[in-house]
Amino acid sequence: MRIESIRLKNFRAFKDVTLRDIPSFCVLVGANGTGKSTLFSVFGFLRDAMMTNITAALGKLGGSRGLQEVRSRGCVGPIEIELKIRADLGRKATSLITYTLSIDEQNGRPVVAREILKYRRGSGGQPWKFLDFSCGQGEAVTNELESVKDEKDLRRETQTLKSPDILAIKGLAQFERFPAVMALGDLIENWHLSDFHINRARPEQEAGYAEHLSREGENLSLVIEYLFNHKKPVFDKIVEKIKARVPGIDNVEAKTTEEGRVLLKFQDGAFEDPILARFVSDGTIKMLAYLVLLYDPHPHPLLCVEEPENQLYPSLLWELAEEFRSYSVRGGQVLISTHSPDFLNAVELNEVFWLVKEKGFTQVLRAKDDPQLAAYMAEGDQMGYLWKQGLFKRANPK
Repeated sequence: MRIESIRLKNFRAFKDVTLRDIPSFCVLVGANGTGKSTLFSVFGFLRDAMMTNITAALGKLGGSRGLQEVRSRGCVGPIEIELKIRADLGRKATSLITYTLSIDEQNGRPVVAREILKYRRGSGGQPWKFLDFSCGQGEAVTNELESVKDEKDLRRETQTLKSPDILAIKGLAQFERFPAVMALGDLIENWHLSDFHINRARPEQEAGYAEHLSREGENLSLVIEYLFNHKKPVFDKIVEKIKARVPGIDNVEAKTTEEGRVLLKFQDGAFEDPILARFVSDGTIKMLAYLVLLYDPHPHPLLCVEEPENQLYPSLLWELAEEFRSYSVRGGQVLISTHSPDFLNAVELNEVFWLVKEKGFTQVLRAKDDPQLAAYMAEGDQMGYLWKQGLFKRANPK
């Protein structure tokens, strides 16, 4: 499952922008304030809307002003989000699913003005609509799994949602008879938007169970304990990696105390007693967290990380970039934002987009579409050096 394109209209700095042909490993660069974090916030908004409703999700993004704060300044009309997703729906070839969400106001309250999901059942022709809702009412196809040859043979069932601010995919994603909606719902519910906080990962944790690193990383010790007990080869690989990158570290362990707290400990070969997590460097904690995330036995379908270079030694960033790419090869698409030339030096031409802001709104450009950058890379230059030299047109802040 992979996102192939994203179109945003009237979403904060994105007045009308489309990212096309998004690779499995995608790196975003741009000056501060150009919209990198805003792009990532789209994914958080969709997940929050799936879990609750668009009113709550808009409130989380825009505070008390909600839709007015999220809508692009000076613009009118609905907020629009369109995702094109390549997914395996159990047919001979993968399907390109198009999901379009339009958000507006009705009587002063946010509503789902339009929600459409469509895809091709065959190899050609126009996509068929399998879901079409507006303001809490609409139709969903109930015989999607059958071998229907003509769109007119689809059976459409009218449904009314409890509220006009609820996504239709929220409920339908729970049913196997709606495979395209289920695939989209699985993607949204399971994508990981890393907002790792080092100080959240340091303290002792109540004893518990966790297989995957949480968004802020507060369960790091629990995941280490799980990997040691249930995925020992993965745990051993992570320890080998951290030993190679952090001088003095010989081992990592999660120890449960008599009081039922889980401590994260680091063994320095020069000393007999281990070091508690609260006393090791920020970079050590962050590198361990990234390794736990990147060597997860079950990759997230989408992983978003902002500025992974923070607190890390520059020489480590090339290998880290390679690990993010390997993660994407294992099945989890990766989106990264960065300001680091050292990280960018490990990135290929077709993997980079850059954001520029002009007249208050963001435009998105792609490195492979720039003849000069393509020529430099063909001659053996590296992306980070080109970025540092200011060769990304209109990218440098004035």
